This record gives sequence, C-alpha cells and structure tokens, in this order.
Amino acid sequence: MPHTDPQQILKQYWGYDQFRPLQAEIIQSVLDGKDTLALLPTGGGKSICFQVPALAQEGICLVISPLIALMKDQVQNLQKRNIPALAIYSGMHYQEIDRLLDNCVYGNVKFLYLSPERLTTELARERIRQMPVSLLAIDEAHCISQWGYDFRPPYLQIAEIRALLPKVPVLALTATATPEVVNDIQEKLEFKEPAVFCNSFARSNLAYIVRKEEGKEQKLLEILTKVPGSGVVYVRNRRRTKEIAQFLRQKGISADFYHAGLDMVTRSAKQDAWIADRTRIMVSTNAFGMGIDKPNVRVVVHMELPDSLEAYFQEAGRAGRDGQKAFAVMLYNEGDKRSLERQFTQAFPELDEVRRVYRALGSYFQLAVGGGKGQSFDFDISVFSQHFQFESILAYNALRILEQEGWITLSEAVFTPSTLRINVSKDQLYDYQLRHPQMDKVLKAILRSYQGAFSDFIYLNERKLSEFLTINGQQLRQSLQLMQQDNILEYLPQNDQPQLTFLTDRLDADQLNIDVKRYNFRKNRFQERIQRAVAYCEDDICRSQQLLHYFGEKDAPACGVCDVCLEQKKKGLSADTFAKLQEKIKRVLAHEPLTPQEILDSFSPKMKTEVIEALEFLQNEGYLEEKDGKCHWIVR
Repeated sequence: MPHTDPQQILKQYWGYDQFRPLQAEIIQSVLDGKDTLALLPTGGGKSICFQVPALAQEGICLVISPLIALMKDQVQNLQKRNIPALAIYSGMHYQEIDRLLDNCVYGNVKFLYLSPERLTTELARERIRQMPVSLLAIDEAHCISQWGYDFRPPYLQIAEIRALLPKVPVLALTATATPEVVNDIQEKLEFKEPAVFCNSFARSNLAYIVRKEEGKEQKLLEILTKVPGSGVVYVRNRRRTKEIAQFLRQKGISADFYHAGLDMVTRSAKQDAWIADRTRIMVSTNAFGMGIDKPNVRVVVHMELPDSLEAYFQEAGRAGRDGQKAFAVMLYNEGDKRSLERQFTQAFPELDEVRRVYRALGSYFQLAVGGGKGQSFDFDISVFSQHFQFESILAYNALRILEQEGWITLSEAVFTPSTLRINVSKDQLYDYQLRHPQMDKVLKAILRSYQGAFSDFIYLNERKLSEFLTINGQQLRQSLQLMQQDNILEYLPQNDQPQLTFLTDRLDADQLNIDVKRYNFRKNRFQERIQRAVAYCEDDICRSQQLLHYFGEKDAPACGVCDVCLEQKKKGLSADTFAKLQEKIKRVLAHEPLTPQEILDSFSPKMKTEVIEALEFLQNEGYLEEKDGKCHWIVR
C-alpha cells in the first residue's frame, strides 16, 4: 500500500493540483504492482508517471535511459526539490560508480538513473541485488524494438534484471511507438499481462503544414514574420545551423544556433537564453529540444525532411505544449527526397567496411585483442576519420551498425565536472604542503571551498577555483596532475566529449560476427520509414490523419487545420468568390480591428457560411490574427 496519496505528492513536490490525462491511471497501475506501458506524446509528462509512485512507496526507483543529458537534467530537477537522486553513465570513473552504487544500497537515495549498458555490468547487478528496489522505469522504451527507429541492443538485456527483482513492476515509457513496437516492448520486457495506457497522438491545437518550396530561406523568413513568438528551426547538419541563424539575424530576427559540437557551457547559455525568451528562434540539429519543457513554442520549422515520422513527430510536437495555437511546418522539395535516398545508400556500408572500422577502433585506442570490455573513451569521430582516412559518413554509419549489433555504444557529448579525492592523511598532506609551497595555495583553496575530500570524491568547479587563485585553467590542471603523480590525490579532469564504450572484449575483426539477416531487416525497415516520410509530404491526405494512422489510430478524423484540410475548405468556395470575400474583409479591417461577428454583419446574411469559411482560412494562413476577441489584418 502506498504511504502517501499520489495527488498530495504531486502538490507537495511539483505544485500541481491535478494530473494530466492518463497520468493518474498509469500511476495507479504501477502502485497496483502491474507491468505497465505508457504512451504519452512529447510534453505529456512521462517522468511524473514514475516519480510520483516511487515517492509513494518505500525503496528506490531504477530509471533506465539512453540519454545522458536528459538523465542529468532530471536528477538536477529532483535534487532541487530535495529528492535524493543519482545518475551513472559512461565516462565516469570506476571508483565513483562504486561509491554511488554503495550510496544506493546503504543511503537514502530515491532514484538511480542508469544508461542501459551500465545496468547490465556485473558491478551494477551485484549491487542491485542488495537494493530495496520498488520500481523499474524504462524511458525511451521504443529503443528495445528492432521495429523502432532507434534500436539499442543493451535494452534487450533489461529483461535479465527482472530475474534479480522478481516482484518489482516495470513501467515502460515512450512518446512514439507504432503498433508493432507496442507489442514488441511488452514481449521483450516480459510483461506478465498487457497493460497499455495510450493517449491519442492527436494535437488539435497544432497545425501541420507542408510547403513545397525551392527557396526555403525566404519561405522561412515569411513564416517567422507571420507567426510571432518563440520557435525552433531544425536543419540536418551543424554548418547549416550557423548559416540559417546568421541569415535570420541579418533580417532582424533574434536567432541563435545549437548543435552537439558546442561545448557544454556554450550550449547551456544558448539554451537558457532561448528558454527565457532572450533569443526568439533556435536553429538546431536534432540535438536540441529533448527534455526541455518550454510550453510557449509557437512554431517548429523543418528545413529538411527527417528520415522517419517518429523523429518528425517528436520534434514537431515541441510546439504548442501550452495548448495554444501553434504550427509545425515542413519545407520540402524534390531535393529532400533525393537526399534521403542517398542517405539510405550510405546508411548500410558493406560488412567488410564495418569490420575495417572496428579494426581501426582497436588500433586507435590501443586495445589488445581479448581486452577492453566495459571501457569508455573520449571519442571525436572527425579526428578518428581523419586519422584513418575514412569518409566521416562511412565511419559514422559503420559505428551505428556496430552499436546495433551490440559491440559498442556511443553516447552524446555531456559535461562531467572534475572530481578529486585526497589519498593521504592530514599529517602527510601538511608535510607535503611544507615541502611544496607552490602547491600549498591550491590545496588550501580546495580544503576551504570543498568538504569531504579526505573521505570521498568531490566535484570541482575548475573555472571558479582558477579565478579564486588568479591563475588560468591550464595552470590549475597542471598543479592537480603533478599532485596526482606524487600520489597525494586522485584527479579526474572535467570532460564534455562524446563517449565510445566497448560492450565486449575486443575481437579480431575477421572474427566479428554480424547477423546478415538482422542487417537486412533493419535496412528494409529504414527504407520503409523513408518512404512513409516522403509520402507524408507528397500525399494530399490530412497531415494529422497520416501521422495518427502511422501510430495505429486508424479511424482518426481529418484535423481541419492542416494545409491539406484548409486547401479542401478553400475549394468549397469558387476562386472568384473567395477573392472577393478576401478583398472586402481586408478593406473593412483597414480602418479598425473588428470582432468576427462585426465582420459577418458587414456582409449579406445569406453569405454567412462562405464568410465564416473565408475567415477561418485567412486566419489559419496567417492573414488574420485574433487579439482580445478582435481580428487584425496582417500586412504581408
């Protein structure tokens, strides 16, 4: 039985009086001990569904997620609410992982976030046996299915953990899943009985628009001029983020760019400025937006077609989370189709090429055959590719195949602060300070600023510490590294590089087994997803209906607000009649804004239906804007 009412927990920690749709039912299913699958659209409040029931029970909740940045963000948000939470992910030192797992066994930790490859290590499994686990939450659960668009082999091993936790329920969560993926998730996670909670994927406030344009930049400018408020513009590569942001700034629109290649401090600053509306438009690769809760995004524009409707739906769904009118616009032309076809041919290199890249990895990291399992390394794919004279796109796709086959895993760039622990006694340290006066100042600053360095690893803020000492960061790092060489302390420098982790010991590349049947299955699925994405843009079928049908809602009605629906409405009027109505509406609003009823009153009563259709079309197309109940004509 829960110790606290879920609604009281929601109010106490999050300040909300009511749950969002389906949250209460999902939480109750978990509290009843049932394996549960929750499908909630982007912004639907998935994290609440495991955080509240975990707080309503004794014990610790294990949260599995492949997204390190999202894990860290959720841990920070929980800690701000005085809820004890930790995260373990690639790139962390073995001793730090050991300490954090100990805290989960013996401490008062409520949430432990783990990447799937960390969950299945012997160290983690041994400690999980000792933890009082109350719930196993699987975020981004679609990653467990090869039918999905983002398959991750370590997810397949999650079910093995259930043997260690036989009475612990599983809550699987995802924002996007086709019917095949829904079934696959339950099968792979060994659900005892089906328990699926699915909100409709329909977004009545979000108008999906496809514009077939050759001059995409000018159309983008037109859209952002017509639609006020915050927005995101998605592009395919890092170079384009900078180019488009610069183009918009030159046209007087507040814009910035964002991609995974920027350092953590820069990314955080850009993200914060956009969230606070100091920057209006963020131009980004798909690295931006995951886990960001900004409800007032009015428009999301895609400059190129993504390779799957799952990816498009997630990114487009970041608009209009406040329930107010918003637009998801796809700028499409024949070049997008050719680009995706080219991407398909590149995405599955010959298996001999994949083995060649694997062999190069072993050489690059100087790993002996038979060693390396569980080891993580900083990894810059551009440096790696240049070193071995690979084409970057070939190297990337070969690495993706190695990841999908379960040999390695790649993680996104994420900032990990410096850690430090003093290895000697206080008397020994004092003696060292007397013999090394040049280190005395650094050590005194650390001991004054941070507590517990003699007993445990502490996190260092290198920038603040170097400013306090009036030395540059390089000088500080050199001092810490010298003291490490003298065995006075153990120092792990800060890091914001992507990580590559070997999930198995290194093999001779000729012995590397790649399942050809699985390879061909994924290749066919990739082609199918591309074809569905192209059809979304080219078929004159309600855009919302197409998306909902893809996610299993076969009987969804036409939305009435996408470009296809509006064009069909417009065809209800003759072109001549519509043009006359548009001209008169523009003329009557030239003097002052009017309510819709006042506009209707200026026409003959028998024209009421036609005028309403024309007003709706003009408003959806951005010619009219309604403020305080009155219609304003937008000069274009």
